[in-house]
Amino acid sequence: MSTTIVTARRPFDDSFTIERALATGGYEGLKKALKMTPEAICAEVDAASLLGRGGAGFPAGRKWSMLRKNPTTYLVINGDESEPATFKDHYLIERDPHQLIEGVLIAAYALQVTQAFIFIRGEFALGLERVQAALNEAYAHGAVGQDIFGSGFSVDIVVHPGAGAYICGEETSLLESLEGKRGFPRIKPPFFPAAIGLYGEPTVVNNVETVSNLPWIVSNGGAAFAALGAGRSTGTRLFALSGDVLQSGVFEVEMVKNTFRDLIEAPHLGGGVKGGRSVKAIIPGGVSAPWFYPEHLDIPLGQDEVAEAGSMLGSGSVVVMDESRCMVRAAWRITKFFSRESCGQCTPCREGSGWLERILYRLEHGGGRIEDLDLLLDLCDNIAPGLTWPPQQTTICVLGPSIPSSIHSGISHFRDEFLAHVHDGGCSYDR
Repeated sequence: MSTTIVTARRPFDDSFTIERALATGGYEGLKKALKMTPEAICAEVDAASLLGRGGAGFPAGRKWSMLRKNPTTYLVINGDESEPATFKDHYLIERDPHQLIEGVLIAAYALQVTQAFIFIRGEFALGLERVQAALNEAYAHGAVGQDIFGSGFSVDIVVHPGAGAYICGEETSLLESLEGKRGFPRIKPPFFPAAIGLYGEPTVVNNVETVSNLPWIVSNGGAAFAALGAGRSTGTRLFALSGDVLQSGVFEVEMVKNTFRDLIEAPHLGGGVKGGRSVKAIIPGGVSAPWFYPEHLDIPLGQDEVAEAGSMLGSGSVVVMDESRCMVRAAWRITKFFSRESCGQCTPCREGSGWLERILYRLEHGGGRIEDLDLLLDLCDNIAPGLTWPPQQTTICVLGPSIPSSIHSGISHFRDEFLAHVHDGGCSYDR
């Protein structure tokens, strides 16, 4: 039986209620944490080797250690999750808000912060409703507010709905949005949020799934978490599996011990490709990630293992495309999304994304030219010089340099399809 950490309450239809949370050990991890020193909790998180689950995979313990000492400090939870086909945080927000709140409280105590915020994408209407209801229940239970469980520790939590901008998933844009400003990324270095963050004060920004692991880690110990997985990729991780699979959904699997093939084909996970067709390509970590192909299916689901193969686990979104899918159309739709969601602050992203989208539109709709393929790659090279992964940084945040991933992946491995769009006005899948 595989270990479940953040989806342990999945079998229960009322998993979002405080009654179910308390009946299944809810807030016991917090009570244990409040009897420990903040330093001891940080040591357990370090021992767990918990990597951030939001995309960058930065060690949570190391991020905490960077927090500048100051009388006023903040903890901000990133629940924006705007990456297309990414919905694992959405699942946790809707299905287990008390686990999220308990994790926030443990992190707040460990960091000794004065105020915490949970920033949730505004379109998550049900999730927002359930988190706010759970927070009200937690206040009534004595788990939040003044003198929590008689420990002497006090903290307040505010649930803040976002306005629906993809860029606000980037932590400094999120902070700008929280301050009531337009979500423009901040330049860093020199100042990271841990030094100068929300309202100019030291701030830790953690992902929903990241803090949702904390109750289990405190209850069972960092060593028990580190015993799962391998190398730097410890514990379990949620994957949002979608596309051409029989069973799409959110699945919690042990890191490294499972592969992309396991995730896609195992009967209790993806169940295989629809219609008995073959995998043509997979997006392994959100649409920012370079694509993988059938030869990559046996790569372990680990941070370093995927990076060494030239991509990333990123947001935990795995999109499967079978042999019937048009790669030009896939690249165009992804690029169109990035073009629409660019905040416009940096020229390579603002201008380059629009140019790329228009060229791909031309190819997809029968007006493509043979020179468009080289033009696409040339523009991509200007946005992310060398077209390497990780990409070279030419903009304030990584949105811009991530745009070429799908285009470069498509042209590199499916050039014949792009040429067919030029010569035949489209691909054979439409005929």
